[in-house]
Amino acid sequence: MTEREKMLAGMLYDCGDPELLEQWHKAKNLVRIYNNLPSEDLEGKDKILGSLLGGKGKNLWITPPFYVDYGNNIYFGNNCEVNMNCIFLDDNKIHIGENALIAPNVQIYTAFHPTNAVDRFGEPKEDGSFEFCKTQTAPVHIGDNVWIGGGVIILPGVTIGNNVVIGAGSVVTRDIPDDVVAFGNPCRVVRENKKHVQGGDQL
Repeated sequence: MTEREKMLAGMLYDCGDPELLEQWHKAKNLVRIYNNLPSEDLEGKDKILGSLLGGKGKNLWITPPFYVDYGNNIYFGNNCEVNMNCIFLDDNKIHIGENALIAPNVQIYTAFHPTNAVDRFGEPKEDGSFEFCKTQTAPVHIGDNVWIGGGVIILPGVTIGNNVVIGAGSVVTRDIPDDVVAFGNPCRVVRENKKHVQGGDQL
């Protein structure tokens, strides 16, 4: 298996693999250009996002600055908005559904490391230096019609259901079901997010 295949399979992999570093540098260069484009250059932004991301629907709006690891593991549905200063560490896949609203300073992580330092870095070399740290990953899935509040951190392996609101400052450590409002550290469901129908009645 290649190191990229190991990465996406959730196995321990080498971040210093040449193929991965090439993809990492490409993403960093594209993001640097994106973050420095004139604000009104919507065509230029859309072109860069088309090269950077794994997939995107219609009407994607990402306010710079925006930061990624590889970019090509991020997938957006239609009508998504990402506010400024968001960080998506897409060492595994990040799937975001339709009509997502992601507030400033949201961090989505798919990577994690062994807790044992020797497992992370191996034994030091004779000159005292270490290899790149060993890493594992788990994907993040975010459903349709989700609002992620400012400063939220979403940890590897989390699935957030449809029609969910995550309160500002939450740390999402486990799955969140459909149709709820959740917040806190760790993030917990606090109430149902009832659907509204015409006339203001609730279902």
